[in-house]
Amino acid sequence: MIRLVALDIDGTVVHGRRPPTRRVLDAIALAGSRAEVMLCTGRTVVGVAPALDAIGLSRGVTLTSNGAVEMDTGTRRVLSVARFEWAVVADALERMTALFPGAVFACEHVGVGQRISAPFPDGILAGTVSEVGPAGLLDEPTPKLIMYWPGHSPAETAARAADLHVEGTEPTLDHELPWVTMVPAGVSKASGLARVADRLGIDRSEVLAVGDGDNDRAMLRWAGRGIAMGQAPPQVHADADETTATVADDGLAHALERAFG
Repeated sequence: MIRLVALDIDGTVVHGRRPPTRRVLDAIALAGSRAEVMLCTGRTVVGVAPALDAIGLSRGVTLTSNGAVEMDTGTRRVLSVARFEWAVVADALERMTALFPGAVFACEHVGVGQRISAPFPDGILAGTVSEVGPAGLLDEPTPKLIMYWPGHSPAETAARAADLHVEGTEPTLDHELPWVTMVPAGVSKASGLARVADRLGIDRSEVLAVGDGDNDRAMLRWAGRGIAMGQAPPQVHADADETTATVADDGLAHALERAFG
């Protein structure tokens, strides 16, 4: 029996900037009639709002920032935040600046937007974006640090990131952008999902999770049934129990219809 469904957003519920398809929305509604449905995303509190509106979720909790921030889905009120210690962010910025020359950085300002070291591409960050320079990133505590490497590929970024080790962080990569995300050590979609399931009295064997990215891997391993989207990288498929179609082919709908149809 599946009692809790955890869904990634980008590459799972939505394809690029397109809204969810009617078939995906219907499949999520079907799952919601049989189980609790929640979103587990790398997006911020501000960035997740359009997805919640499009899907129509209005109860339970939502995990944002790779599990570092938990919010009430109905009221959009932030319930908890796992923030970095100042020294960890300072160390991460120093190491990534050396490893990724020309990189730009962003620190999440919870419920507001992002504080950035230098301009990012237009439309890539949600909420109010404030340019504060590299030093200004350390002025406020943050749950999430982003590195974007302009002019480079995700493969180049991943190759360099193999040499990136910052104590006190949990890093993940993006397979579509030259992007590294860091949250505090021990924080992940899996840790947040485990916390939510425990509160609800739900065993991990009763949890279904669907995702496509590096930040979904721990969640797919933890859930009793982990499903990788068809376009996910090989390492994501390796951590899942099964694979569905791609996001372009409504893979999430296929997975949920199989599970609940």
